[in-house]
Amino acid sequence: MKKLQAVLAATLVFAAGSALAASTGNVPVVINANVAALAKLTIPAAISFASADPDVTPSIPATENPVAVRTQVRTGSASAVSLTVLAAGDLTNGTVTEDIGISAVTWTAAGNGFVAGTMDKTTAQSAGDWTGSGDRSSTFSYNLANSWSYAPGNYTATVNYVLSAP
Repeated sequence: MKKLQAVLAATLVFAAGSALAASTGNVPVVINANVAALAKLTIPAAISFASADPDVTPSIPATENPVAVRTQVRTGSASAVSLTVLAAGDLTNGTVTEDIGISAVTWTAAGNGFVAGTMDKTTAQSAGDWTGSGDRSSTFSYNLANSWSYAPGNYTATVNYVLSAP
């Protein structure tokens, strides 16, 4: 009788297991992700040029050279991405009437898609062009054309870099 109970118990367990295995559910799960367009630019907040003899140093390198530049963009795969720079005005000194034309400041660029140029206060200048999303890095090296005609003083100018992507 004990043998029959054991076989019967094993049969019930097996039958119950078979019934559970045969019961399956199919529940679809929808996963949503919101990925927005995004543009991020990392560039130093200031650069400076030391005074130098124009005969010895006709082009003064910025003391921070080379400076790291990084663009991070999330956009469509065929979308145009651009980095431009526009000066708010010439290099000015509050104590003298002479300015140093902003076009005296130039830069070179290293890195795929980044371009060298000359500062301008009228027309935004290209500093880089790409297609699609990406994390891109470069170094810019800035130079100031030196001249005997500059009046002594501390000069400043503001330039605005704009990273744009649709």
